[in-house]
Amino acid sequence: MLFFLVSFLSFLLLLLKPQQSSKSMSNLWESLKKLGVLVTRKRPRLGFLEERESNYDDEREEEKKGFCLVDLPDLALDSILEKLPPLELWRMCGVCRLMREKGKSEHLWEKHLQQKWGGLINGDSYKEWMRSQAVVPTTSRVRKGGFLSPLMSIFGHRLDHNNNDDEDHRSCSSFSLMNFYLSLESGKFWFPAQVFNRENGHVGFMLSCYDAKLSYDSTRDKFVARYPARGRTVIEEGIEWDRIRAPSVNTPPNVLHISKCLDNLKPGDHIEIQWRKNKEFPYGWWYGIVGHLDSCGRNSLDFNFNCLCHTNETVVLEFKQYSAGSRWRRVTVERKDHREIGNETDGFYGGIRMLCREEEIAKWKHFFPKCTIE
Repeated sequence: MLFFLVSFLSFLLLLLKPQQSSKSMSNLWESLKKLGVLVTRKRPRLGFLEERESNYDDEREEEKKGFCLVDLPDLALDSILEKLPPLELWRMCGVCRLMREKGKSEHLWEKHLQQKWGGLINGDSYKEWMRSQAVVPTTSRVRKGGFLSPLMSIFGHRLDHNNNDDEDHRSCSSFSLMNFYLSLESGKFWFPAQVFNRENGHVGFMLSCYDAKLSYDSTRDKFVARYPARGRTVIEEGIEWDRIRAPSVNTPPNVLHISKCLDNLKPGDHIEIQWRKNKEFPYGWWYGIVGHLDSCGRNSLDFNFNCLCHTNETVVLEFKQYSAGSRWRRVTVERKDHREIGNETDGFYGGIRMLCREEEIAKWKHFFPKCTIE
């Protein structure tokens, strides 16, 4: 192309008149210099332009394909998944196989379980949920260190399986913490827990805590409870979060709890004691305080008296939600060979557990009635 232009310009010079040759030659020279500059500027950039055009083609191809989230580094992708709320994390599991594997990761759902259900769910709840599933695991691998780790020593939620074995794969999926969380959130799983002041704070259950099976109502953010009672079930709805706790002991509600704290009880200690109306009913846990014996002399004018109630074989338990003259106000139990005591009129008292944690005591005080009960 350049050769053609130079030849053409040379031909024009031959046609120019002599008087115009000097001026025309100068103009032609300037034109050639400009042309030379343009050519020299462009030539070194030809390779770059070809490379850039190739890059543009690749970019256009990428734009056609669209950006893919799974192309992110694992660390960045895991960081995104950790910040997703449970519902969005569950939805991500339906995107592709990789997202399903990452979205069902144990540590992600363990965090969500701890944040929302940690105060209500324990190992017994998880084991009961596993028993309620249709698939029974044959092998297990325990992940240590999590808040559900005590139950993992018996039932592992992550199962070793062969990828070619569909049955083992379904078994592993069935026992994932994600499915456990979804069963709780949907209300399909009735988990064991205890309810304070059952039946909407009925006066007959003031400062008590009874075992029940609970189902979560996510639309109202409340619970429905089922209480076993003499072969029938009592239903209570609209239970708030603050009225629920995980079972305090592993003792079933119809079994006497073995008391291990009796030798250490002294006046002022906070306790829970089993009580039931008759032997056909399950026990409930009732809040009380260790009191002084009548022979203690605490009301004397001698401020230097030495209380020896903690050395006596008899322990006084006081239930201060009842008035001083009520038959439910005080009861005495023996430190040694303690067993169920009572009668059909006053009910039956069972095992005792001492409250040592301040949050447990504060919980009971939160429900203390404003007026005493007769």
